[in-house]
Formats: sequence, structure tokens, C-alpha cells
Amino acid sequence: MASVAHAEQPLVYAPMNPARMSDVIRTLASDPFEGRAPGTIGALRTVNYIVSQFQAIGLEPAGENGGWTQEVPMIHTKIAPDASVQFRVGASETLDYRQSEQIYLTTSIPSSQIHIGNAPLVFVGYGVNAPARDWDDFKDVDLKGKIAVILINDPDFRAGPGDAVNGRFGGRTMTYYGRWTYKYEEAARRGAVGALIVHDTEAASYPWSTVIAPGGENFDLERKGAPGSLLVHGWLEGQAARQLFAKAGLDLDKLSEQARRADFHPVTLSGLSLSTTFNVETAHLESRNVLAKLPGSTHPDETIVYGAHWDAFGKSRGPHGEPLIRRGAIDDASGIAAVLEIARAFKAGPTPERTILFGAWTAEERGLLGSSWYVEHPLISLPKTVANFTIDVLQMAGMSRNAFVVGAGQNSLQDDFATIAAAQGRVAVDEALPERGAFYRADHLPFARAGVPVLPIMDLAGYPDLLKGGIPAGRKWLEAYMACYHQPCDAWSASWDVRGAAEDTAALYEVGRSLAFSRMWPSWKQGSEFKAMRERTESQRPAL
Repeated sequence: MASVAHAEQPLVYAPMNPARMSDVIRTLASDPFEGRAPGTIGALRTVNYIVSQFQAIGLEPAGENGGWTQEVPMIHTKIAPDASVQFRVGASETLDYRQSEQIYLTTSIPSSQIHIGNAPLVFVGYGVNAPARDWDDFKDVDLKGKIAVILINDPDFRAGPGDAVNGRFGGRTMTYYGRWTYKYEEAARRGAVGALIVHDTEAASYPWSTVIAPGGENFDLERKGAPGSLLVHGWLEGQAARQLFAKAGLDLDKLSEQARRADFHPVTLSGLSLSTTFNVETAHLESRNVLAKLPGSTHPDETIVYGAHWDAFGKSRGPHGEPLIRRGAIDDASGIAAVLEIARAFKAGPTPERTILFGAWTAEERGLLGSSWYVEHPLISLPKTVANFTIDVLQMAGMSRNAFVVGAGQNSLQDDFATIAAAQGRVAVDEALPERGAFYRADHLPFARAGVPVLPIMDLAGYPDLLKGGIPAGRKWLEAYMACYHQPCDAWSASWDVRGAAEDTAALYEVGRSLAFSRMWPSWKQGSEFKAMRERTESQRPAL
């Protein structure tokens, strides 16, 4: 892309069409699509719509058996809204916590009823086992039959300059160890029957209203022969957690400070046990990834992947029983619109030398399930996958002077993106809010864990420096969006200025285009946790 001034704004985001992107978002966020929850009629309409768009562009199907889709088997569970938990305190006292008030529970167990009786509770700090960082919160504690209580984020999230842990986990930059998904997985590996994460708005990067938004629903992949899962997992509201610890004679805030030390040992909440019984609605369903391709002219076995997730949170009821649709306009109909624009640009020619794969993933909001299933059951060679580009949340406030590098320092694609941003007249900056762990929260992560270099675009990573209003206006946009994150108000608006989203999309297209006509293989940088996996598969790549 030629370097241009912002005075020539249409060229900055060429060949992307902001009006067409807006139309796609408006369609996917409209009433007939019902919020695009997997397993619903809205999901079926979504898949059919995306297939029709890929067909209209002139792409080839890249799914199973020569079709456009890949089936993703899932388990859908939903617990009764009146579920509650009883904590026995000593010999006689009980403490009742109600669903979505003091506690939020879900399960991935396909059973009609879940029962836990008098399970002891153990506080395991941040729930991290990281030998490479000389850190183990568990110290061989026996969690079998117990409930693990865990802090969100990393051990050094709140560390000060004098704390020994400071910087060991990236400081304010969240690592994968800070994500709730990791914490549940680790608790399950250690035999716990349940895991409860203590909610903290700053450390989680979202309020309690976001935690409870799914309404007790849970989706998980249906894996044959998979190890057992937690019977229950969920969150404790922050003040309710403090109350619970106090009943055991413990100060949660002081324990949280101790958890920032490598010599921390798990603490049993003496005299406390958890009991609950609740009914579960269970369904087995097949959702679908949508896959299309543009075959490469000279190296068709080498593939560049562009992807976004098509799902949102669907229909639900408000606090007074009113019907709601969580439309997911920005998260992530905007990403699907971007993928379609990039597909059109590649199809317009010339034909790329390497194959371009376009993926619309299911169930990202439920734990990156669609992309995870694809990586576990790839339809193309992952060692021969050159790069993955993921678009998840684009800003709708207009042109900007900056562009965000999510997870800075991971790989060479980020340097390429900075070069393209400069050609657009912008400056690439590190994400302003690394504590949100954006690099570990979207569909590029399964590819990264398989060793594929990735480049995500996620405009919730900082404040856009807008041409109209600068950073204060960008801050206003992001704060307004975050108030609507996973809520019904994430809806299409005629007042949007989609040129900023198109600008980001154009930059991602240009990075991929440079790879599509080259023999270059992006690389992970020294210190990246994903570098070793890529190195193990390099022998499977074609010789240059």
C-alpha cells in the first residue's frame, strides 16, 4: 500500500468498502438472526448467510467433504435460574448464595442434575503452575473432591516495585495463566470437583454484569474419551467472597497479597464446605465453522488464514422477564464483515501464489470452541499454515492516527503490521490495556498454541487517537463500547463512522498479501511461549 496522507482518506482504507461492511454488520445484528447463538435458528441463518456471501464473492468451499462447513459437536448445558449454593459454616450456621447475585455457576457435564455435598474449599491463590517461571501455587495440595477458589489474572497483576514477583508474569500484561479458561483447566487436571474464581472488575477487565450475562448457559466441545471436567465452575462476586473468607476467619485481601509470593501455600477455608443441587438442561448439538478458500497458483499447499467468529449470545430475558437480543454487532459481526472484504480484495486479483483460507468460527464466546475444534481437526496442514489473522472487535468511531499491536513482542507479523500502519500514515503502538489479556481471548489463540504465527486485530486493546477528537474521543468510544460488551446495546448504528474499521481491515489485508506473493515464513520471537511448538514442526514445511 502506498504511503498516503489522511487528507486522501479513501485511499487509506482501499480496497475496503466501509458502507458494505456496515451493511453486513447491520444484517447479522438484525432481528432474524436472533443474536446468533449456536444451536438456534439464528445460527442456521447466519451460516447460510455467510456461505451465500462466500459463494457470491466466487470463492471455493473449504469445508468437510467438499462443502462449505465443518461440523463442531458440542454439549450445551443450562442450569436452573433458581440455583443456589449453601455454605456450611461450622456445625450449625449456613450461608446461602444465589445464582447471579453472590455466585455464578455453570457446568459442562451432560447430566440432568448436578449434586455436590459438603465439599471442602481450598484457596489456591492465582491457580498457576508455571515451572518455566519458577512458580507453583499448588505445592502438591490434594484437590480431589474439593472446590478450588482462585484469583483472576496473574500473580504480578497488582505487584509493586518491591514485590519479588514483579515482572515474572509480564507485570500488567496478562499472560495465558491469567485467563479463567486456564484456571479451570488446571483445577480439573488436579481432580477438583469445582472451581470458583473471585471476581474483580479491574483484574477481569469486565464487570459482574458481564460475568452473569450468559444466564447459566455453557457450551463445550464433545470430545470422545476426554478427561473428566469440573462438576461446577464459575465465579464468586468480590464482596461475597470476602464475606465467605471472613466466615473462615480469613482476610481475602491479605491472602491475595501473600499469593503474590512464590512461597505461597494453598489455604483451606477451615470449617467451610459447599453443597448444591441443581437441575440441568442438556442438549447435544452440531454447530458449524464456515470455510472458504482461494487456491494458490504456485504453492497451494501453503495457506494463510483469515478468520472471525460468527456467534454472539442470542436471545435471553431481562431482570423483569422482558425479551432481549444480544446482537453482537461489533463483537463480532464487524470481524465477519472484515473477512468478507478481505476475501473480495484477494478475489479481485491477481491470484495469490499461496492459498488463502477464510474461516467464520462458531462458539468463540463460549471458549474459542470452533477455532479450537478446527485446530484439533485441521482441514489443512498446520505446519504449512503460514499465518493466522484474526479480527475481533473493530472500532466504529472513524479514522485514527494509531493502530494497536496486541501482545507486542510475540512475532514478526507485528513488525510487518507496524510497517503497513506507517504506510497508512499511522503509528503502531502497543496495546494500552494489556491487563485485559486480549492476546489470549480470541480465535487466534488455538492457532498460536499449535505454533502458527498469529496477528489479531482487537480494537478494545486501547484508546484510538481519532482524527476527530483525538484520544479523549477514542476513550469515550471505548468506554461506551465496553458498557455494551456482551449486552443488547452492542447493536448496529447508522451513526457509525466505519472508515476506521476499514482502515484496520486494509492493514491486515496488506500484511497477508505480502505473504501471499512471497516465500517468507513469519517467525515467533525469542521468549515467546509459542516458539518451541513452531520449531518442532518446521521440518514438515516445504523447502524453499
